[in-house]
Amino acid sequence: MHYQTGSGSCKVPLKRSVATDPMERIERMAAAHAVVIFSDSTCCMCHTAKRLFCSLGVSPVVYEIDQDPRGEDLSKALLRLHGGAAPVPTVFIGGKLVGAIDSVMASHINGSLVRLLKEAGALWL
Repeated sequence: MHYQTGSGSCKVPLKRSVATDPMERIERMAAAHAVVIFSDSTCCMCHTAKRLFCSLGVSPVVYEIDQDPRGEDLSKALLRLHGGAAPVPTVFIGGKLVGAIDSVMASHINGSLVRLLKEAGALWL
């Protein structure tokens, strides 16, 4: 299963996980790849985050929590990480929480997103 952008130019692999504690699952999933996005397949802001990374030449690993049998538990854990704000999209780079779309876009605008991606090994140029 892949997330595919409207242009068809970027395919992002979808992943599933089997750990039991939701917070532990999130930490393990986030640490396993350079860029991880926790998403909802019907969320427009999630789509925006995925498109941004694809436009930068990065292929993030995307966990669509609405398609996960334990997605509700993941959603609650992500909600705690955000201090009550919307749980998706949640972006991790290099295993570290970047945050929601507002934090990602702010990092992109101020120029620090590319540096984070390079440090995580997700971008080489």
